[in-house]
Parts: sequence; C-alpha cells; structure tokens
Amino acid sequence: MNQNPTDENAKTEPGRFTPGGDPVEDAWYTSFFLENHLDHLAYPDQVASSEQVRFMVYIEGEERYYPCSDQMFNAIMARKRPPFFERRYREVLDRILALVESQIEAPRERDFLFSLLRNKYAHEAADGVMIPSRIEKRLFSIYVNRTGIEDPMLCEKVRRNFLALSAMKNPALEEALDRFDPELWSPSPRSLAQVKIRADRMRLSRMVSLMGESDLWQKSTAQWTVEDFARAASRPVAGDGLARMLDLLVPDQPEAPAQPLKILWLPDEAGEAILDLHVIRFLARLGHRVMVAFKEGPLFTKVDFYDAQEDESMKEALEGVRFIPGREMGKNDLVRLLRSDIPVLALSDGTRERTNLLLCSTFFARAFKEADLVVARGPDARRRFFDTHFSFTRNILSITPGENGELSTEFAPHHPAVVHFSHHDLETRAGGIIAKMREARQKGVTVMFYSGIIGSIPGRIDVAKEIMSTFVTHLRGQSSDTFVINPSEHFEPGMDADDLMFMWEIVQRSGYIDIWRFQTYGDIADAFAMLGRKIPPEWVGKDATFSTGCTKEMIIAMDVARNYPEMQIIGPPMEKFYRRAEYGVGKMYDSRLADVCGIGEKTV
Repeated sequence: MNQNPTDENAKTEPGRFTPGGDPVEDAWYTSFFLENHLDHLAYPDQVASSEQVRFMVYIEGEERYYPCSDQMFNAIMARKRPPFFERRYREVLDRILALVESQIEAPRERDFLFSLLRNKYAHEAADGVMIPSRIEKRLFSIYVNRTGIEDPMLCEKVRRNFLALSAMKNPALEEALDRFDPELWSPSPRSLAQVKIRADRMRLSRMVSLMGESDLWQKSTAQWTVEDFARAASRPVAGDGLARMLDLLVPDQPEAPAQPLKILWLPDEAGEAILDLHVIRFLARLGHRVMVAFKEGPLFTKVDFYDAQEDESMKEALEGVRFIPGREMGKNDLVRLLRSDIPVLALSDGTRERTNLLLCSTFFARAFKEADLVVARGPDARRRFFDTHFSFTRNILSITPGENGELSTEFAPHHPAVVHFSHHDLETRAGGIIAKMREARQKGVTVMFYSGIIGSIPGRIDVAKEIMSTFVTHLRGQSSDTFVINPSEHFEPGMDADDLMFMWEIVQRSGYIDIWRFQTYGDIADAFAMLGRKIPPEWVGKDATFSTGCTKEMIIAMDVARNYPEMQIIGPPMEKFYRRAEYGVGKMYDSRLADVCGIGEKTV
C-alpha cells in the first residue's frame, strides 16, 4: 500500500471527535452529518439508527461512526484541503463529466449538462464538508434524472461480464487450476485427508490470484493457453489476507476439519464479480454458506442487484442462487435460510453508492451480524474498513488490486470486546429453559410464561426488569404449583432484540407453556405499588401492547394455540396488539416511543 502522506490510503491519526468543547467546532461536526445526509434524527427513514450501526461497527462511548477514512474526516474537521483531498474531489467531477462527454451527442444538451453538473459540484464542494462519495452520488443522480439513462454504464458492464464468464468457461483455465506442481507439495502430505486439504488450499489460492488479472474481464481470452492461465493464477498476492483466508476456510488440520462458516461477500466491479462468483461456488462446495450483497442500483461500473438478475452472464454465473428481494427479513427467517440446503444467497445492500454502512438496509445489517467473515472487494471498501480507527463486529477480509499488478489482501479481526451470541449459544440457552419447563410439567406443576415490556420504553431497561421481576415474584408467591418464567432474568448485556426473539421463540414453541400471560397496566401499577413508588409518566397506561416484542410474541402465541389449544392466553385484549409492527435492527422499542421519553440519539 502506498504510504505517501498525501495519499488518502495512508494511515493517519484516529479521526475521533468528542462534542461538548468549542461550540463552533461542535456545529461544524453536526454540519458534517447533516450536509452529508448521514444524521439519523434528520433522515430517520434513510440513515441507520445507532443500534443498527452497532450490528456492524464497534462504537466506543458516545462516538458516532462516519463512512470515510480517518484522513478524509480529519481534513474535513480541520477545514483544510490538502492535495489528496482536492484530488479525490476532482476525480468525482472528472468521472461524471466523462459520462457526459461519452454519451451525450447533442451539443446544446451536452453543454447544458456540463454547466449544470459543474454548478452543482461547485456548490457542494465549496465549504469542504462533503465526503467525495456523497457528492458523487448527487451528481450521478442528476445525470441519470436529466438524461433518462437509468444505467449509464450498462453496456460496459455487460461487456466485462461476458468476457469474464467466457474466461471462466475456457477449459484451459480449469486445467491450469488443477495442474499438479511437485515443487508446491513439499513436505509431502502424509494422508489422503492432508492431500485433499492441500489441494483445496492450492486451488483457492490460485483462484484468488486470478482476481488480480484485469485482462480476464477487459480483453478476450479465447486464445489463452494453459500456461497463460497458470501465469495469471500465480500472480503475487501482497498482505496477510490470503493466508488468514486459507486458515479460516481451509485450515491445514486433518484431525480437526474446518467448521462451515457464514460469509458475507461484497463484490465490487462488473467483470470482477464473475471471478468472485467462481470463488464463491468453490467455497460453497467446501460446505460454507455465502451471502452475496450487490448494490441496490446503478453506480458507474459497480455490479448491482439488477445486473445479477438480468445480465445474461451474471444470470448464468448465479444459476441456482437464491435471490432475496426487499430490504426487510427477520433474524429467524435469515437463520432458517442459512441452515437450508441453499449454499449461496443473493441480496442488495440497500444503497446506490460506495461502501456506506450508515445507509445500508436493515436486512444487510442482519446479514453482516450473522456472518463469521466479511469479504470486502475493491479500493473503496478498503478505505472504509481499513483506513479508519473504527473496529467492526465481524472479521473483515479485503481483496483489492495493489501496486505493480499484484493483488493486495488485508485481514482485520473483529473487536475483541464484541459480544456475539451464536445460534448455538442461543439454542443452548433455550434448551436449558425448556428442560426446566419439562421437569416442572412432569411434576404436575403449571408452566406460565410472562411476556412484558423489557426494552420497549427507551432508556428504561433497568426499570422494566425491576418491574417485571417484582411482579413475577408476587405471582410466584401468590400461586402454588406454578412455574413462572421471567424473561428479564435471562437478559444479558450484549443481547439485542434479534437475539432475544430468536431464543424465546424456540422456548415458546416448545409446547410446554400452560398459561401465557401478557403484562397489563394493572400489573405495572401493582409492581410500582409494591416498590413503594409512584408511576412515572412514561409508564402510565402502558402494557404489553406497547411492546413490539410482545406484539410479535402474541402472533406466535396465537399460532402456538392452534397446535396446543389447551394453552391459555391472558392479558390485554388481542385487538389492542399490532400497533407495533417492527422494532428495527437492534432496537427493542418502537421508534415513535422515543419522543415520549425524551430519548434519542445525541446530536450536538
């Protein structure tokens, strides 16, 4: 990697900023998020909440994540325009003007667009608060809207994908990948298991090396020989990423076979993506599950979700892959898909721009959180994941073209403080609770499940747990031969709404619940009375119907009752539920309730 101090890729001091000091600087910091349309409070339907961001980024304290390199952020905060800054800005304008030059023939229309785009660029770039990629998106949108050319680079992407697929179908390529090289088998393997592992590692290494050969999607390879492909498959690979990739996905340990991993793959350019899919299918044959996240829509030559479904070369490369449309899917549904016999899933990241975790869809955030490894392709992703002080919740592997024609790979482990509850962890916890329910049933004890508000009043989780525990203790003392399950006793720091709903649904569908009680306002009032306290205003009139989680649990309860009609459901009237439709990633309360309690994300 180029370490020139004027290069944005160079490592710099962390771009941390703590509000609360100079009000002028605080205002500039707030302007940075507002002007870039990256503030959740200002744009709640477009920008991810802090809870959703924490699915992907490890945030320390009150710090706010920003989708650019530390060097870019530092330059913006310092209100300086160093050479790398001006170069990145100019590259944005040059790219969009090149589109006009190459695609608009009418002189008047061309001159009009040149002037319009330069005017918009001058306006957006004037004060230096904009991230270059955000300016680029706005200029690109203007071009698309004014010209009616929905995907300006469609033909170029089709050409690249066709050339890349033709290369992948060339018999000489398979022969080159399968070639036996005695010099690379030293020391000699001692078992057939070791032979297979060594062969898989060598094939994966060769396939990754191919990613650095741009001729595969820029030129015809119809005349390439086995030696030509072998040369491309042995290109040097810089960095530690390839070695870490091999150790994770094909560990050289015959006595301890590799465990299947869930991989989130972020492709970059058209043509390159065909090679990515060649690697992805190989990983699927090894038993891994791969989620491929394309761009939502066109952005120059980036491969997008439409290309994946309509481009003939992409369709052939993606044959048999399950496409997941839309921006929403719950954790339970995603887990079921990952456990199915479908090894590769295709989805959209929800954006039409370079890597931006603040604008990604809810489903993408869930996919990120469920992955064991995120493979990020291209230089844009490299800047966002590696040229920053932020750490992430998953292991990140970056693969991008490097210097002197070599491929560059880097690996960043997830932050060590990240709390991750695996499916196995949650299922084990659920199994332990079910075992106690089964034991109680065998003793003739009635099993009651108590559903109530835990995280539904923002910022009041501790109070909610205290209220629930106080009332459940009352129930236990009031009722003989009754085993009451109190969910708040099983809540642990680090658990989010997705984790809780996944675990509790397993328990709730076990068939061991005799009485499913939903919290009423009377329960809450009684609990505060037992505590000798007045009811705070945010709790007045509340009951389980104000909880998004409880609403989802009522839906489950109704379904369970169809299979176990002897189960009794008590609590608020069922028609009062369904006012809370979705809690959003990581958020255990309906966003509309935040205003009631004066709780929200902090802004300066």
